[in-house]
Amino acid sequence: MWQWIGLATFSLTLLPAGLALATNHVPRRLRTWLAPIRTRGWVMLLYYSAVPLYTIPRLAGFSAATRTCTTAGGILWLAGFLLLVIATHRHQNRAAETPQSTS
Repeated sequence: MWQWIGLATFSLTLLPAGLALATNHVPRRLRTWLAPIRTRGWVMLLYYSAVPLYTIPRLAGFSAATRTCTTAGGILWLAGFLLLVIATHRHQNRAAETPQSTS
């Protein structure tokens, strides 16, 4: 029961938010807070793709495929985390190198 609720919750939250960020559809006031926007969208989609890999084999009762799918989901989650860290680090370095104009 809880796995169905979790799958529905992640489908209703991470999937639309990830798609909006990946396609650069973000309100103007959030652009500075969420930079880099597209990278964060792809990371959210990677996180979302790990969720069905965790839950669907368990809901179907596959014991042999559960470990394989859980490992694949963990790899996707780790790839998303590393992508986010690298992109945020690059964005902060570019922002530090760009001279600010004073008016």
